[in-house]
Amino acid sequence: MERISERVSVDRSEGRTSVVISARLPKAKEAMLVAWFVAWIAIGAFVLYERGTLPAGDAIRQYLLIFLAFWLYFAVRVGKAVLWRLRGFELWRLKDGSFTIKDSIFGYGKAHPYFIENIQRLGLLTVDRTSIKYQLNDSFWTIGGERLGFEHLGRKVIFGKGLNDEEAKRVLFVLQDALKRERRKG
Repeated sequence: MERISERVSVDRSEGRTSVVISARLPKAKEAMLVAWFVAWIAIGAFVLYERGTLPAGDAIRQYLLIFLAFWLYFAVRVGKAVLWRLRGFELWRLKDGSFTIKDSIFGYGKAHPYFIENIQRLGLLTVDRTSIKYQLNDSFWTIGGERLGFEHLGRKVIFGKGLNDEEAKRVLFVLQDALKRERRKG
């Protein structure tokens, strides 16, 4: 197994190339993310408790219910991001004419296979680093920050979550080499 960085490893076996990208954060950022999630849960529990103490028919109960709906939406989103950062991996496998991408949390996740003969324009994504969209997508409290992409049957596929520029270039080279070998074989 070859290590491209602390978070990225490549395994080249006979007829197979696999890449594993860990979603782990430095300990300080990890602690901030978990503390934020715990605080968010505490706020929701407090609002839910206070809503229960209000008399039935009080108009504020309905406002708090609407607030709790929004709170729940963001609790699920942040909870998924916390799980991703604590136990998530992005897995790629190139084998038997198929390129498979899987986002795995605790070993669970859906694998998305793509036939290599249908993969076109594999490369680095061009991003505007000054845009707010880039800043939000690259934040450590979200699941995102994709750096690579290709077209498959007219649809854009992006992957490479959390890679920095150097990691993305090195992994792209490995992937392009593996695709060339797989296409020659097939």
